[in-house]
Amino acid sequence: MKFSEEIHDELNVLSCFDLGSLQSGIKVHSTANDKEIAATKRLFEKGLVSQVDGGYLTDSGREAAEHLLHLSGLLAATATDT
Repeated sequence: MKFSEEIHDELNVLSCFDLGSLQSGIKVHSTANDKEIAATKRLFEKGLVSQVDGGYLTDSGREAAEHLLHLSGLLAATATDT
C-alpha cells in the first residue's frame, strides 16, 4: 500500500500537533503552502480537526495522531535496529 500525496500531506499536518496537551492546537495561516492548507481543510472535512485552518484535534483526530506517533516510533526503532 502506497500513500497518496494527499494522505502524506495530511499525516504531516497531524504530526504538527502536540499530543502532550489538549490545550495545544495549530493554526495554518493563509501564507502556508497550498499543500498544507488543502491537507488541513481535508482533515477538517474528515472531522479530525476542529477548524478549517487547524484548531484542535477532535477525539478521532487525537486517536489518528496517536497512531501516527506510535507508527513513527516503530519505524524509527526498526531503522536503528538494522
